[in-house]
Amino acid sequence: DLFPDAPSGFLEMAADLNSFGYISLPAPTGNHLLNELMLEWSRTSSCFYATSTVDEDLFSELQSHNWKVIAVDNECGTKDSGVVNIGKLQELLITLATLIKKEIASSSILMVGYAMKPSREEDFAKRGAFPLYPSQNGLIFVPLSFELHLASQLQEVDIILHKMTDEIISIDPNCSISFPRGISFSAGMSEVIRFMEEYPDFCIIDPFKNISPLLDRLQIQEILVRLQELGSEGRPKLRAPHSLKVINFSGSELQKQLAEANLSFPLIVKPQVACGVADAHNMALVFQIEEFSNLSVPLPAILQEYIDHGSKIYKFYVIGDKVFHAVKTSMPNANLLKSSSGDEPLTFNSLKTLPVATKEQLLLNRAQDNKSLNIGVVEEAAKLLKESLGLTIFGFDVVVQEGSGDHVIVDLNYLPSFKEVPDSEAMPAFWDAIRQSYESKKGKVQT
Repeated sequence: DLFPDAPSGFLEMAADLNSFGYISLPAPTGNHLLNELMLEWSRTSSCFYATSTVDEDLFSELQSHNWKVIAVDNECGTKDSGVVNIGKLQELLITLATLIKKEIASSSILMVGYAMKPSREEDFAKRGAFPLYPSQNGLIFVPLSFELHLASQLQEVDIILHKMTDEIISIDPNCSISFPRGISFSAGMSEVIRFMEEYPDFCIIDPFKNISPLLDRLQIQEILVRLQELGSEGRPKLRAPHSLKVINFSGSELQKQLAEANLSFPLIVKPQVACGVADAHNMALVFQIEEFSNLSVPLPAILQEYIDHGSKIYKFYVIGDKVFHAVKTSMPNANLLKSSSGDEPLTFNSLKTLPVATKEQLLLNRAQDNKSLNIGVVEEAAKLLKESLGLTIFGFDVVVQEGSGDHVIVDLNYLPSFKEVPDSEAMPAFWDAIRQSYESKKGKVQT
C-alpha cells in the first residue's frame, strides 16, 4: 500500500482549486475497470491514480477518462508514455504538486517547499497551513524530503520556507553566533544553505543571516535595547530587561559584575544560546548569590532581572504586515515563587516545565495591580522589529511590569506556531505574507 492507513486496493487522489483528498477503492472486477465513483470524480475534478502495481489495461482506461497515473516504486515500470514513474514513495507529494501546478497552467500559482521537523509540520498541517491544492492566493505547499536528492526538488519549487533551528546539530557558544560561524547543521539543511549561496536571488523565507541573531540572547538583548526610543510622555516605557552576560558563576567576581550592572535579585538565568539545541531552554530563577553554586544552566549565560508581571504574558505574532496577540498565564510574582523554592534556585525548562501561576495566585494578582497593555506602543515596536530584522514571520513576548507599567519584551523568536491566533485569521495572513515576500524579492531582482 502507498499509505499505511489505506486498506488494500486502488488508491485514488483528486485535486481541484477547492479540495484535495485521497480515498481507497476496491480492486476492479470483471470487465468493469473503473467503478462509478471513479467515473464521477473524473467528470468533476483533476484526478490522480497512484499505485505500485502495473496494469496496462487499467492505465489505458484511466487515461481515457482524463486520469493522471503515477506508478510508484515499481521495478519494471511501465512502457506507457502517459504514466509518470517515480522510484520512491517520498517523491509522490512533490510529483503531485508539480502535476497539479501544470494542470492549472497559471503563472500565478507558486510552489512552496517547506523544511521543518515532523512535529512542527504536523501542527501546521492540522490547521490547513500547507495545502497541496492552491490556497486562496495561489500557493501550493510540498514538504522537502532530505531523504531524496534535494537539488532536483528545489528546481521544482518557487519558494523555500524553513525552520532553520530545527536542523541545528550543535552550536559552539564560545564562537560569536553569527551565521554560519559556530553552527553545525544537518546534511539536508547544509545542502539548502549551499543552494542559497549558489542562487542568492532565490526566494527563501527567511534568509539565514536574518534569523541568526535570534539564536543568541545577547544579540536579542542588543536588538531590543534599540527599541527604547519609542517611549514618550504619556505612554508606557517600552524596554528590554536589564541583563548581564557571564562566562562563569564564580561568587566574588559575579557579585561585583551584578553591582556594576545595577542588577539585584531575583534573577532569571538563561543560556546565551537561545534555541536550536536541547538545553537552550534550561533556565533558573535565583534568589541569592549562594544559589549560583553548582547551578546547572549552560554557560555562557545571560542574567536578567525578573519582572513581576501579575502572571500575565502577551504573546505577539508578526505575520507579514499583520500583528496579532494573545494573552496567556505566566509565572507568578517573585515573592510567591520564593516562598515555594525552599532556599534553592528554581530550575525549569521554559518549553516544558514553566512554573505558571495557580488560580488563587491569579486572583490575588488581579486585585493588587491593574496595569494594562498599550497595544499601540507594542505594535509600533513590532513594525520596527520587522524592519530591523528583515523577517517575514516572527514572534515576541511582552510583560507589563507591576508598579511602573513598563512594557518589557522578554523573548523574540522566528516562525512561531501562532496557535493562539484563530485559523480563519492566521492562515490567510500566513499565505499573504509568503506571497508578498516572493513578490517583493522578485521586484528587487528585476530592478
